[in-house]
Amino acid sequence: MVTNVFERYYKAKANFSGVKRNGALVMLISDSEAGFITYKAAVTFFAHKDAEDFSVSYDAYFEKELYSGKGRRSKKKEAAFLEELGKVIDGIAKEHDACIIWDEPLTDERRA
Repeated sequence: MVTNVFERYYKAKANFSGVKRNGALVMLISDSEAGFITYKAAVTFFAHKDAEDFSVSYDAYFEKELYSGKGRRSKKKEAAFLEELGKVIDGIAKEHDACIIWDEPLTDERRA
């Protein structure tokens, strides 16, 4: 079962497929099945043309696997991953000449 453990929209600066991206959705995702769990940090950049525009485009979606192994969801592991999430996402963004503006969230965070 795939679960977005954490997600929050932020202002961002990026350009993909010739389209300026002003927003980013940052996520910590868990996927568990039959006693096996995977955690991933993910980000997708989207146009965010105005305050109501949250139409996420998936041509600028990137993820990094943080953990994969036997087990199930763990609050302790998730807390550790969340603590490092900003650094991991910054690394992903830098690889793609983009940046997240962390001090300008567009929404409240959501946790599962």
